Amino acid sequence: MGSKQDVEAGSKAKYGAYDDVLVEPERELLLPTESYSPTTSTISTPRYSLVHLVYAFVGGAALCIGARFLLDVSGIAGPPPLGNDVRVQAPPYVGSSEVHQFPPVAPTNAFPDLFPTSVGYPGATPTGAEPGLIATAPYLPLQTGAAQLVAPPKIYEHIQSTHGDDVKEEEEESEHYISNRPFNLFRSWGNLSPWYSVPRGAFGINDTAEPPAGCVVTGLHLLHRHGARYPTAWANYGGPAKFAARLHESASQWEATGKLAFLNEWTYKLGEEVLTPFGRQQLFDLGVSMRLKYGFLLKNFTETNTIPVFRTESQDRMLASALNFAIGFFGYPFEGQYQQSITIEADGFNNTFAPYETCPNAKAPSKSNRSLPYVKEWVSHFLAEARERLSRAMIGKDGLQGEFDWTGEEVYEMMQMCAYETVALGYSKFCDLFTEEEWEGFNYSLDLIFWYDSAFGSPVGRVQGVGYLQELVARLTHTPIATHNSSTNATLHTPETFPLDHALYVDATHEVVVLNVITALNLSTLAASGPLPADHIPEDRSFRSADLAPFATNVQFQLLSCASTPEPQIRIIINDGVVPLHGIRTCPYDDNGMCPLPAFIEAQQETIRETDWAWGCHGDWEVPPGSAWNSTTGDAPQA
Repeated sequence: MGSKQDVEAGSKAKYGAYDDVLVEPERELLLPTESYSPTTSTISTPRYSLVHLVYAFVGGAALCIGARFLLDVSGIAGPPPLGNDVRVQAPPYVGSSEVHQFPPVAPTNAFPDLFPTSVGYPGATPTGAEPGLIATAPYLPLQTGAAQLVAPPKIYEHIQSTHGDDVKEEEEESEHYISNRPFNLFRSWGNLSPWYSVPRGAFGINDTAEPPAGCVVTGLHLLHRHGARYPTAWANYGGPAKFAARLHESASQWEATGKLAFLNEWTYKLGEEVLTPFGRQQLFDLGVSMRLKYGFLLKNFTETNTIPVFRTESQDRMLASALNFAIGFFGYPFEGQYQQSITIEADGFNNTFAPYETCPNAKAPSKSNRSLPYVKEWVSHFLAEARERLSRAMIGKDGLQGEFDWTGEEVYEMMQMCAYETVALGYSKFCDLFTEEEWEGFNYSLDLIFWYDSAFGSPVGRVQGVGYLQELVARLTHTPIATHNSSTNATLHTPETFPLDHALYVDATHEVVVLNVITALNLSTLAASGPLPADHIPEDRSFRSADLAPFATNVQFQLLSCASTPEPQIRIIINDGVVPLHGIRTCPYDDNGMCPLPAFIEAQQETIRETDWAWGCHGDWEVPPGSAWNSTTGDAPQA
């Protein structure tokens, strides 16, 4: 992939970028170019005769008529009356890319030698005890909102009246919240939602992330996603850049009215792939949160005279997420407090955080993009009324309403634009275009995408998660991987870069890989409601991408020592929700979601033995599109 500058240059060439503020032509014409100072100017009042006044009146009238004629011909006189003999158009810059390049390439006032980051004289620096909310607090703080993001006024008022700011109120209503969730716009964007604490009992266990009575946390394995980002360069359906391109290319053929009137001045302000400012904060906040909950685990490193090793991979947003997490967890500067392992995400490199790079079947559309027919069908159902409503708000090139039709995919792109603009810019006018029911439909469309492309309904779901499963078992058993026969990277599995005896591990990856891992773990209660249909939303569905894979999603593998049993226990916490483990063959049902660690390891070792990387990723197999073939385990069809 090219540099960010290359991407921006390409965007400019395609859409026509306006790098600075778009100046209104009328304002530029009407305002004087030089300032007027009454203290320095001499004003004389001329005398006018009747002849002067008559000539001025006639001349002014002629100029007005001529100007009106020119404006009508050019089509910029504003919204004309509807009719067959008039033309309308949006300004030519509509839909173009607006890029603000910061920092400057070579700022003239940059003197790094004059601005060192440390000048000595730090003052007193004694440290205190490590925090441990997970062990000491009566309850844990919940991630309930996104204070920096702004919803449309009506939606914001609804969220406030429904949820309020009181954590206890949310806990009290959590039992009925599961079957009939109050609407929340920021939780209605599937994988584009900012992460939030799922309601208590969301996954089927009516318990919280605090260790059960009589148990203490002895270790943590944390797997998290990167923070909020700009759109990716590729999308199997929709894509905000495609929407902007159509608007820009057809600007002479339409004018928007009503709630869509903002399109008449709209430009495309999104970048590509990298973290947004809000995304950076998400990971910083997550790092702070984990230090407050699990900071006491660092005492293990002090006692062994070691420091933690955290892992991520080389993509810009992945590395930036890991470093922002580290700043939140360790503070600045973090050098000397931990070591950051960076694996390479590129074609041909083994990497458990990007297993698709060495799994050819994961790049074959018929196997990896099975959701497409489901999403297309679902969009035709849930956006039919919105498509008609928004098309009526457009005036076509001949001045007729409804002459400019939106496609279902373009309306879907407006919904994507709402989510992406909000997490990038803080607010989006696109969000106000749709009803609560339509947002629920959008949320479900993303469930379809991730169920069929990455999780239990994907024939390449489990096989892509098995590499991370091997690494998890190696850490849990303190035993190196004997055979690297999946996406694991033997070069990086050394005692230095892949330690096996630590009390704390932190790994950063993508949401698709989080779902691959959830599938490989056989957390089958999340698939209990079965394959997702394309014509309706199942009541109380067990699989929700917004719950499982939002921006900055986090999966906590808690290791526990309990007074009631001699065996160590393990729990899995996803976004503060306890996940049942009794779907795993060797794990019994437990009210707190625990499983004896030896039993858990036995089941995962069985999965590793039974998952055939060569067949799943390189085998010559096919699956028919749509419902003719289905899976609830994420396995490829067997030979």
